[in-house]
Amino acid sequence: AAAAEPDSPVYAVVSRGGRPDLAGSRLAGVRAPTLLIVGSQDRQVLALNREARARLRCESRLEVVEGATHLFEEPGALHRVSALAEEWFTTHLGPGGPAAAR
Repeated sequence: AAAAEPDSPVYAVVSRGGRPDLAGSRLAGVRAPTLLIVGSQDRQVLALNREARARLRCESRLEVVEGATHLFEEPGALHRVSALAEEWFTTHLGPGGPAAAR
């Protein structure tokens, strides 16, 4: 919800197995680039994230970690999550990225 505030200092968001749908109508106000990461075996949360992404008006991406469940306990799953998050934050928060211009 903080990323939806008009003067939000949030410049990039990564949600790992989260429930962005719980933000309701505030999702449309999020301006920070948002990466949603969900395990392929976490079917209910995956469906909820797909619906939530459709309501986002900012740059967004949904990454599905193949074979992972909700807690990403499978071998290599958390490594994949951290690599995706690192790439997202580097792109959006690193030197020359969109946040640097703000």
